Amino acid sequence: MNRLFLYIAFGFLFLTFADMGISRRETPLLGLTLAMAGEGAKSIQTTNTEPCKPTPPDALGPFYTPNAPERTSVGKGHILSGVVRTSVDCSPIAGARIECWLTGPDGKYDDDHRATMFADKEGAYKFESNFPPPYSGRPSHIHMKITAKGFRTLVTQYYPDMGKTEGEFDLVLIPVD
Repeated sequence: MNRLFLYIAFGFLFLTFADMGISRRETPLLGLTLAMAGEGAKSIQTTNTEPCKPTPPDALGPFYTPNAPERTSVGKGHILSGVVRTSVDCSPIAGARIECWLTGPDGKYDDDHRATMFADKEGAYKFESNFPPPYSGRPSHIHMKITAKGFRTLVTQYYPDMGKTEGEFDLVLIPVD
């Protein structure tokens, strides 16, 4: 909470509790108790027990090459970010391996446009590249292969909207049976 909010909240509490016969000495303690109760309620509300819809698989394509270099950028012009989650309850999957490959600005696949990265402790990832151009009748796309211990490997593709410099794509994995 920021300081201004706290000043306003305590001022409100002093005035409200004074009308109720509660002393100035008791007001901060009661206010702190209410604030802590509010924080607890907030954390309860954000706990998700509902399943997440798994990310649909898509074609691996003929240009996948394993062992892409570990990096989060292969160009400039488009930033893709998201969170890797489990389909069971939408919780993040830390350390998931994410491989990306796409065509360069010339519309050809090459080693300069392949990358491997890992989701952080909140399951988040961020990948920067050129905007993938369409080629041979295919729309712009970035290939992705996601692996994590205890989950099925996901091969999918992200299709950015033309002209957009940023995109968000959460990756939802299915646990191994």
